Amino acid sequence: MMHTPTAEATKTSSAWRLEVAVRGVHIDAPPARVWALLTDAAGFARWNSTVTNIDGEIALGQKLKLKVPVSDRVFTPKVTELEPIKRMVWSDGVAPMFKGERTFTLTPGPADTTEFTMVEVFRGLMLFMIKSSLPDFAPIFERYAADLKQEAERSN
Repeated sequence: MMHTPTAEATKTSSAWRLEVAVRGVHIDAPPARVWALLTDAAGFARWNSTVTNIDGEIALGQKLKLKVPVSDRVFTPKVTELEPIKRMVWSDGVAPMFKGERTFTLTPGPADTTEFTMVEVFRGLMLFMIKSSLPDFAPIFERYAADLKQEAERSN
């Protein structure tokens, strides 16, 4: 299922750091509705075409098992920060060698709307060696945001 991008993803890169972000995605649904989708591991793959499956509970301190269509690898991020209905961080890897952190931020807008931002930062001494093997996250982030917007607005 392809969607028109709701926001264009940005990428910034250096030898030791790679950042991919989608910012300012306007969703015509209240933050609580968007948050409910982002924290429902069992229902994630139903609405999000960039995720095949999530095992585990999306809660502070919990480790997830995440499967995605672009890789056979099982990713195991841990929920390292969680401020309900506002902000969440998933972290994977070990600093200083290689670490990825994905931050989800919801900002309330007027009339029960939400501004969604998702930023992933990869850092570490091994990044320059593996950067070329990483997928292009920009279209994945754009699709993720479009899927979230469509589902939140559909269910609103």
